[in-house]
Amino acid sequence: MNSTDLLRETLLEEMGRGIKSMEGLLRKVEDKDWNYKPNEKMRSLKELANHIIAIPEVDLEIWKEKSHEEIQRLELAYERLENVDQMIEAMNKGFQLYKTYMLSLSEVDFLSKKTKPFYLEEGQVQAHWLIEDVSHIFHHRGQFFNYLKQLDYDVSMNDLYV
Repeated sequence: MNSTDLLRETLLEEMGRGIKSMEGLLRKVEDKDWNYKPNEKMRSLKELANHIIAIPEVDLEIWKEKSHEEIQRLELAYERLENVDQMIEAMNKGFQLYKTYMLSLSEVDFLSKKTKPFYLEEGQVQAHWLIEDVSHIFHHRGQFFNYLKQLDYDVSMNDLYV
């Protein structure tokens, strides 16, 4: 295995760890708490969960240069999920799509193929997008963890490193 493949697989493993730990956090949420917001300027727990579970598939489609309208339709499908089991299934499906795409790229494409999302002036290489998505998931997972702490859920660092 070359250095590029090692880096790519390591980043995907880390992203998978974020996905797996989100699954555990999602399973802890009681129905009564989904509307919780730390303040009016922030997402509700449900809105944050919907955003996190959509990250792998939505970001993949953004990096594949889908239009803003196509992305909005995809995000809406995630918002319509009715329960935690559906959310987890969709998140894992999205991660498998993401992983399959990233692993299908040749080393040259992974390191040099630029794509431009609808909201940016310039594109970035696929390796950049993978790094960005790992940080994106972990950023919001941290927010979700803090929401649960504020709601007095029994969560600890052990929930984050499964």
